[in-house]
Amino acid sequence: MDTCNHNCESCSTPCPEAQQQVPDECTHDCSTCGADCPSKNGGDLSVKLNSASTVKKVIGIVSGKGGVGKSLICALSAVYMQRRGFHSAILDADVTGPSIPNMFGITGLAASTGEMILPQRSKMGTDILSANLLLEDTSEPIIWRGPMIANLVQQFWSQSYWKDVDYMFVDMPPGTGDVPLTIFQSLPVDGILVVTSPQELVSMIVKKAVRMAQMMNIPIIGIIENMSYVKCPDCGRELKIFGESHIEEVANKEQIPVLAKLPINPEYAHLADTGMIELIEDNSFAPVADAIETFCKL
Repeated sequence: MDTCNHNCESCSTPCPEAQQQVPDECTHDCSTCGADCPSKNGGDLSVKLNSASTVKKVIGIVSGKGGVGKSLICALSAVYMQRRGFHSAILDADVTGPSIPNMFGITGLAASTGEMILPQRSKMGTDILSANLLLEDTSEPIIWRGPMIANLVQQFWSQSYWKDVDYMFVDMPPGTGDVPLTIFQSLPVDGILVVTSPQELVSMIVKKAVRMAQMMNIPIIGIIENMSYVKCPDCGRELKIFGESHIEEVANKEQIPVLAKLPINPEYAHLADTGMIELIEDNSFAPVADAIETFCKL
């Protein structure tokens, strides 16, 4: 709606944003609430996959804050599972900051059958759907409220043709807001990977992401610490430029395994920036792929 002022209280138009308003003070406990919001429509907010699609396992990639390399971990997860002979897919739910297509060198608009969106396929066979694949100009910002973004993510899941997908990885926006909540309630998430970095402040934020998953009864596969260290090219010494890691303390307290501590690797950035992330060669990510295959066994 071109004239939308994003003020639903003064608007009578039945648009997606107005239909999905949830009170700011929502506790997600419908039994004690008198508000008339979507969460009360039967209690079950799950969104069905269309009959033409098949997705065996759904894994969310989450982080408590931005800038920790969540999208990179999502891309690597898909790449490594694809190499193991599984069919991977990525649903890019980070609608306002979509970076997945660039990492895989995918450009242009996603096609459509008229009834379903067709994800684009990478060179190595990973199916990808992102908001950037719906824009003529990928530099154009998507300035939407949370409910509208959440509605688009649900459409990506239910109105797209996901053909014979073994592992779908959902790149979530950082934090614990509308979109992660929608994904946890709408999609059949089998487990999540929590991505963090070594700074002490991040440990507190990680706890928030972990607690949200626990409150939503979403299994946690494990934690990945990104940018853990940089290896000196001359002496091989590991330099911890962000300080000592605190993630073991959080992991032990929450009884969650630390799957990997990944280095700052300029090769990661180069391959991601040039759209060639599928050419990555790094054994340090193998334990993550092992955990995915074991935890979400087909």
